[in-house]
Amino acid sequence: MSTLAIHPAPTARQLGLLLQWQFRRMSQFLPLLVVVQILLAVTTVLGYGLLVGTPPPEQALYLATGASTVTLVMVGLVMTPQMVAQARTEGSLDWMRTLPVPRPVFLGADLALWTLIALPGMVLGVVAGAAKFHVHLALSPWLPLAAIVVSLTAACVGYAIACLLPPQVAQLVSQVLVFVVLLFSPVSFPASRLPGWLEHVHQWLPVQPMADAMRATLVSDRFTMPLRSTLMLAAWCAASLVVATWSLRKRA
Repeated sequence: MSTLAIHPAPTARQLGLLLQWQFRRMSQFLPLLVVVQILLAVTTVLGYGLLVGTPPPEQALYLATGASTVTLVMVGLVMTPQMVAQARTEGSLDWMRTLPVPRPVFLGADLALWTLIALPGMVLGVVAGAAKFHVHLALSPWLPLAAIVVSLTAACVGYAIACLLPPQVAQLVSQVLVFVVLLFSPVSFPASRLPGWLEHVHQWLPVQPMADAMRATLVSDRFTMPLRSTLMLAAWCAASLVVATWSLRKRA
């Protein structure tokens, strides 16, 4: 008597099907999410313009390039925890975990979705910043890689927050991170403006290396990526991937 052997689908097909399912599940409000990110990037530029008026050239570079970093970081550290916490509350995340799909593939589909949501806002934020502050951009060929690494790292950290903390706490933490990133992180201003202790803390957090990476690839003729920032961003990216994958397996 012959038996029917069931072979799992190739990893690329599993990733594509999960990403397609996520797009369909979020199809009703996915356009709104993209619009919100675009508005965040553009209004950040316009709001900074109202606050500082006509900034000096160096400050203009920070303001023009900071909006793109803010958009990528906000999607990862704020929107991702909120959406994953909601999925945990409604049970859809538990249902997805019952599928015979490796956890890294499951995580990869979600991370790809959040990156795609963030990219339009990042691009328009750069255009708005350059136009508003009359900044000449010198795009580096490393810009796509930098944007992906920044988005990936932020989303992994946000994903781990949402999986390890209770949903209500994860949403509260994401709201606190809004103020931390916008007001107390060296994204749209040099780190030297921070109090000494906070400047030292940011040397070990991922936000400053993210901003360094975006500035160095958007205005490559004026900024370079420090070696410390490169190593720190790579370490945070690798560690966040491991923690996010582990957090999915932990509660599976």
